Amino acid sequence: MRGKLIFVAGMATGYVLGSRAGRERYNQIKKNWLKVWNTDMVQDKVEVVQGFAKARLSEVPGAVFAGVKKVSTAVGGEGTPGQKLDRTIAKTKDAVDDVADRVLPHDDHTSNPSTGTTSK
Repeated sequence: MRGKLIFVAGMATGYVLGSRAGRERYNQIKKNWLKVWNTDMVQDKVEVVQGFAKARLSEVPGAVFAGVKKVSTAVGGEGTPGQKLDRTIAKTKDAVDDVADRVLPHDDHTSNPSTGTTSK
């Protein structure tokens, strides 16, 4: 409930500040954003990301399906609930790594998910 109240308060604050700034300020911000968006450097990066996404998109469903299959097999196995949980966690980590190996370039997914850092 507290999170909802903070969200509503943030929305209300944004609305009040936005309405005070007015349409002129909105148009000014939009104009400056479009200047940045349309620079050659940004558009070059956009094209790289689009090319990567198009090249890897067909691999995603198969990789995700294989991961789901591994995890569901671990959940349905024999053992105590604690053993099943441990096995499922391990299989989930393996499945995430497998999906990353199939979808991401090998030099771009050497990040540590627990810290959010990337080592290259």
